[in-house]
Amino acid sequence: MLISFENVTFGYSGVPIIFGATFALHEGERVGFVGENGAGKTTLLRLLTGELSPSEGEIFQKNGIRVGYLEQSGGFSSSSTVYGAMREVFAEDEALLSALHDTQISLSQAKESEYAALSARLESLQKRIAARDSYTYEVRIKTVLGGMGFSGVLTQKVDTMSGGERTKLKLCRLLLETPDLLVLDEPTNHLDLKTLFWLEEYLTSYKGAILVVSHDRYFLDRLTSRTLELEDGRLFSYKGNYSRYKVLKAERVEVERRAYEKQQEEIAKLKDYVSRNIVRATTAKSALSRVNKLERMDVLERPKPPKSAPRFAFSYDTLPYERVLATAPFDLTADGKILLKNAKITVMRGEKIALVGDNGTGKSTLVKFLTSGDGRITLGRYVKVAYYDQENADLDVRARVLDAFWERCPSLSQTDARAVLARAGLGAEDIAKTVGELSGGMRAKLEVAILGTQNANFLVLDEPTNHLDLAAREALEDALEAFDGTLLFVSHDRRFIERLAKKIFAIENCEIKVFEGGYGEYLAAKREPVPEKSAEKPKNEGYRSRQERAKETQKRTRIREIEERIAAIEAEEEALSLRLAEVAADYGAVKEVQAALTALAAESDALYAEYETLI
Repeated sequence: MLISFENVTFGYSGVPIIFGATFALHEGERVGFVGENGAGKTTLLRLLTGELSPSEGEIFQKNGIRVGYLEQSGGFSSSSTVYGAMREVFAEDEALLSALHDTQISLSQAKESEYAALSARLESLQKRIAARDSYTYEVRIKTVLGGMGFSGVLTQKVDTMSGGERTKLKLCRLLLETPDLLVLDEPTNHLDLKTLFWLEEYLTSYKGAILVVSHDRYFLDRLTSRTLELEDGRLFSYKGNYSRYKVLKAERVEVERRAYEKQQEEIAKLKDYVSRNIVRATTAKSALSRVNKLERMDVLERPKPPKSAPRFAFSYDTLPYERVLATAPFDLTADGKILLKNAKITVMRGEKIALVGDNGTGKSTLVKFLTSGDGRITLGRYVKVAYYDQENADLDVRARVLDAFWERCPSLSQTDARAVLARAGLGAEDIAKTVGELSGGMRAKLEVAILGTQNANFLVLDEPTNHLDLAAREALEDALEAFDGTLLFVSHDRRFIERLAKKIFAIENCEIKVFEGGYGEYLAAKREPVPEKSAEKPKNEGYRSRQERAKETQKRTRIREIEERIAAIEAEEEALSLRLAEVAADYGAVKEVQAALTALAAESDALYAEYETLI
C-alpha cells in the first residue's frame, strides 16, 4: 500500500465538498479519477500530495514514498536549456560515473598499498551504478524528450517557451524522476495525437503506480484498470477502465434504487400494520414488535437521481448547394513560419471531416482562415457557417452570462434563452455570473449553446471538447452525430474523432493530405503501406510514396540498430570495469582495459550524435 484515506472529509470555509472518502492506492496500480467539472477532484489530489490537510479522518503514506504531481497548469520553470533541465534529474548518476572514471584512473596509477582500498571503492561504485542504471541516463533523457516532441529544441531555454510547452516539460521531468506514484491532472492537454500515442505506450510500461485525472476516454480505457469517481462529495471505486466504470456505475445506481424502494415498501407495510393493530389488545404485542423493528432499522437514504447530462442540439433551416466550400490554391503562414504551400480544399455537403496534425502544423490557423471571408475562399449558395473558437475569444468576460448569450441570440425570449442555457448545464446561479467568473468548462458549454442557436448548416469547430467534462463531451458527440449538416473540426480527443469523422484532412510537411474513411482507416494508413492509387485519383489522397516509406523503414531500422549497439556498449563497459578491478595489480593489463574503455566511449559518443539526428 502506498497511500490510504480513512474517512477523509474536507471543505472550504466550513462547507464540506468531500465526505468520508475511504480508499487505498497500491504499488503498480493504474487508477483513473473522474468527476464532473467542479466536483472537487483537484482538491482530493492536493490532499493526497500533502498540500492540504483533512478536516476529519486520516491519510496514511508509506514511509519514504516519492510522489510526483503534475498540475493542469503546472508549468516547469528553469533558466537552463531543455536538455540541461532534464540532466539535473541525473546529477547523482553523473557524479557516480565521474567518480568511477576518476577511480579507474587512480587504479591505473596507484601504488601497491593503495590497490585494495581503490578496488573496494571501484566495486562499490559499480554496484551503485548498476542499481541505478546510470549508464543509460542520456538515452532515457533523449527518449522522453523525443517522444514528447522536444527533439528539435534541446538547446532552447525553458523560460522562453509557452505555458503549454513548459507543462509538457514538467511531465517529462516527472517521467525521468520515476516517483513511486505519479499523480497526473489532465496530462493529455497540449499533446498532439502522435505524442498521445507515445505517452500511452510509455506509461503502460511505467514501474510505479499512476493516478490520472483525464477527460480523454481513449487514454483512460487504454491505461487504467480501476476507476475512482467523485460525485456529490462521495468517492466511489470501480474495478475496470472508463468503459467498464460506466457499466458498473449504472448497475450500482440501479441496485441502490431497488434497495431503497424495497425498504420503503417494507416500512410502509410495518407502519400500516402498527396503525391498524396497536390499539387492539389481541394484536398490540405484535404491533409493538414491529415498532421496535422500525426503530432498529437502518433507513437507507433516498438515492439522488443521476444528474442530467448537458443537452445540445444543432439544426438549420436552409439546405445548401452540394459544394459547401472550395478554395483556390493558397499558402498559409504564421509568425514567419510556412504552414501550408499551394494547398487546396473542397468540402461537400454533409461531410464530417476531422482536421489532424502535429502541434504547430497550423490546424487552428487554417480553420480561422477558412472562416475569414478571404477572397480565395468560395462558399456554396445558401451556406451558413458557425465557428467555434477554442479560446472563446468572442465572449465578453465582463458581461453577464445571460447577456452574453442574448447578444448572440437576440431573437430568443428570456424564457427560451434560460431553457437553452439550462439544457447546456448552466443553471440560474451560473447565468447570473459574469463570463469571466465561469470555469473553462462552463464557458465552453456557453459557447456550444450559442452555436446551437445559429441555424448554421456548416459547423467549423476548433477543439470544442477542450475543458468539457466527460458527460458534456459525450452529449456534444450525440448532438453532432445527429446533425445532418456539414462539419469540419479540430480535436485531440481520439474517441470524439473516431465517432464523428468520415474523412480526415491531415496536415503533413506543409501539405493537406486527404484520407477517405474514418479515424480507424486513417490510423491503418499511417501504420501500413497504402495500395497504389489509380491515375485518376488526386495525388494527395495517398499517405506516402514508396520511396518515402522505404526511407522511413530504413530510419526506424537504424534507430533500432543504434539502440541495440548502445546497450551492448554499456554492457561491455560494465564488464571491462569489473575486469579493471580484477587486473588492478597488472599495469599492462590495466592500460589495455583503459584503451578499450576509451574506444567504447568514443563509439558511444558518435552513436548518440547520430541517434539525436534520427529521433
